[in-house]
Order: sequence, then structure tokens, then C-alpha cells
Amino acid sequence: MTLPTPITAAEEIHDHLIDQLNLALRRPGMFGGEVAFRLLIDHLLFIERQREAWNQLKQSWEKQGLWTPIGPSGAFQDVFPAQADCCEVASVYAEFANRRGWLKPDRVLTGEEYQALTGRVRRWGAVDRTWPDVTAEFGPPSVLFGGNNPRYGKTLGYLSQDPHQPMVVFHLWNGSEPGAESWPPEHGQPLLLAVRFGGGSFRGSFTFTPEGERRKPTIGDPRLPQ
Repeated sequence: MTLPTPITAAEEIHDHLIDQLNLALRRPGMFGGEVAFRLLIDHLLFIERQREAWNQLKQSWEKQGLWTPIGPSGAFQDVFPAQADCCEVASVYAEFANRRGWLKPDRVLTGEEYQALTGRVRRWGAVDRTWPDVTAEFGPPSVLFGGNNPRYGKTLGYLSQDPHQPMVVFHLWNGSEPGAESWPPEHGQPLLLAVRFGGGSFRGSFTFTPEGERRKPTIGDPRLPQ
């Protein structure tokens, strides 16, 4: 007689999924990007018996102008270059994960640090900057979305101790001019395209650097819907 295989306890499954979500958010390209985020979140909400929270999240994103037929990635298509990756989308899902208590940040800003950051980040972010400029000014991020290789774009997220406070997000890009060889990228360090911060409209949350304004997709860009 074959004995039944022991089943992992629900608490262990829950912890495992949280660990996997944190890995997927930090290295979205390795995990399949937005599809992975949604699957892991669906499983976590199922275990927590709160699947209605997904519809509530989508409604909130719709009000912000962040939800599209292809998810939040569609909202980013007309603000970042075609070569941009899924790190920017990971930061959106990470904010939800943080409010749910799932996110495991590497660093959390004190109330004073967070107020100092939010009080000047829009003015500071309206000037062209690079990845080292951001970390030299504000310290290491709470979450690095993307790897440490400067040849690739990435997103830096800074969190307050209060999970209901919005994350301050720095979107960085590296690549080449349209029509040029795509590899290696032209820049030694990723360029800051925009700072995203605030709980209002998606469009209103951005402060673009001059480089970010210059690199916004234009009509005819293959990344934009035709």
C-alpha cells in the first residue's frame, strides 16, 4: 500500500510564495515579469481568503489611470523608451505588496528621512542624473528592481516606515539611440528618466528629467499601440 504524500502546511506555502514574490520583484526579467507578479499575488490572496482585494486593486489603478487591458505595463508604454524593461512595472506591484505586508525591503527610511526625501525629490529629479547620483544623494534604496549591472536599466524604490505612504521611485534606463547597435549600451551608468511619487493620478506622479522628456516614445514607436 502506497502511503499518501505529506502535504506542506498552508503557513509554509504562504511563506514560500512571499519569498518567491520578493525574488520576482527584484529580478523581474528572470521570472517572467508582470505575469509572474499576478500569479503569485493571486495565490497569496487565495491563501489569505481575500481574493476580492485584486478587484479592489484594479479599481484603484483604473482611477489613477494605471490599469490598461494589458495591466500596468500598458500605462508605461508612452512614457518610457521602447527598450525599457519590466522593472518599472515591478515597482507598482511592490507598493501593493508592501501594503499587504509581503514586501521585504532591504532598508526602510525613518519618518524624518522620508519627509526630507519627499520634500525635495521633485526639484532634485528635474535635473539629469545617473544611478550613482541617486544613491549618493539618498542612500541605498529600500528595494532595487533589477540587477547591479550598470549596463541594464533598473528602478530604485524608497519606502517609509508607514506602509500606507507611497513609495518614492527612481526610474533609470540604459541603452542606445534608435537605429544604433543595441549592445553594448552607450552609457557607463543608467540615466535617470523620471521620479514617480504620490498617490494621485499616474500621470501626475511623474517628474521627468530633461533626458526622460527627450526619450519619451513618439507616434510610430513600435512599443505604442497602433
